Amino acid sequence: MEPSTIGCLVLLGMFCLIALHVPIGVAMSLAGLIGVGSIIGFDSAIVLFGIEPSAAIASQELAIIALFLLMGNFASAAGLSGDLYNLAYAFIGHKRGGLAMATITTCAGFGAVCGSSLATTATMTRIALPEMEKRSYSIQLSAGSIAAGSTLGVIVPPSVLLVLYAVLTEQFVTALFVAAIFPALIAVLFYLIAVWIYVLIKPESGPPSDRVSWEAKKGALKKSWGVILLALIVSGGIYSGFFTVSEAAACGASFAIIFTALRKRLSAKVFFDNLKETAASTSLIYLIIIGASIFSYSISLSGLPDIIVSYIENLDLHPLLIIFLIQVIYIILGSIFDTVAAMVITLPFVFPIIVGMGYDPIWWGVINVVVMEMGMITPPIGLNVFVLHGMSSRISLSSIYAGIVPFLFSDFLRLIIITLFPAICLWLPKVMGLM
Repeated sequence: MEPSTIGCLVLLGMFCLIALHVPIGVAMSLAGLIGVGSIIGFDSAIVLFGIEPSAAIASQELAIIALFLLMGNFASAAGLSGDLYNLAYAFIGHKRGGLAMATITTCAGFGAVCGSSLATTATMTRIALPEMEKRSYSIQLSAGSIAAGSTLGVIVPPSVLLVLYAVLTEQFVTALFVAAIFPALIAVLFYLIAVWIYVLIKPESGPPSDRVSWEAKKGALKKSWGVILLALIVSGGIYSGFFTVSEAAACGASFAIIFTALRKRLSAKVFFDNLKETAASTSLIYLIIIGASIFSYSISLSGLPDIIVSYIENLDLHPLLIIFLIQVIYIILGSIFDTVAAMVITLPFVFPIIVGMGYDPIWWGVINVVVMEMGMITPPIGLNVFVLHGMSSRISLSSIYAGIVPFLFSDFLRLIIITLFPAICLWLPKVMGLM
């Protein structure tokens, strides 16, 4: 049997295993094992189960993911997200739609100390949703601003997905973080504009709240010193060159634990519960990465990526058209699969195409995360939507999807802009000498 045929069967087999609810990491490992064994022999294939786990565990880059997850868990336990929300509410909550805007800015800020979209959704559903319901905000605007705003957790640096992309494609993590700064700022701005237009059309959906006094604003700012300091330690340390990314992640996790203790929220149960949650999330990511490595090796041996690249080149399509087609596929995959799984499954095929067309891999890393982020709120599934619905089942899925529509429009506009103008991503890393 031709290696390319084996590659196609391996791909089909992996999707069949996933359809049978086999964990994605296990499905990729089994499919990859059979593929490698069929091409070069099963003795060599079995050796991969020793090599790949060892390489993953020894990787300093992958350790960053565990540290950022740990930092996010303890930051949430310390109540830093609530402080950030109160700060945003104090300054813009009095405007029409101000609570929705405060939710979006808080999601962006919490993303800088969390790096996880799902964790941001869960946190903001607990904090922001009751406040908006209390002030008679429409269900659609409330749910839409939380579900969409939480996607900022994966694009605002430091981002777990950007770290993962850097590891899988051997790119410089700091360059990716810097490249994501302007797209993240554009995302926040466009979401705020979406809320402004929404309440302009439907004023009753986001009634203004009472204006907060300057004393109360100062109090909210003073109380938020912890989350501001944590963001400065992590982001400032990375971008100034004072810390490496791994050192910044370690310092961030340590300070998050210290803040939790200073606020007298650190008990033995809280400590070990957060450790267990971090270990569970990290183990799942590691399992997927190990499976992806074995699967990718199998696909590379089959020569399938080269065949696909040659086929696309022979189509004689404009490179931008190919980019937009890939983006559509990613948005669909992001609405069905977990973002980590969707990225690791597709990179062996997509990355050679992007590089082969002459596009910058740093730029594509940001694009990749943006389209994954959009998939998290795109029907028919969208993981953020289901997390929100699961935590607040009284809100129907149709209401959440209706509230997401204006934010999806702003997402598509942002995607078009950063696709057509790569300098938005690449200018700052070049100026800082990271490329």
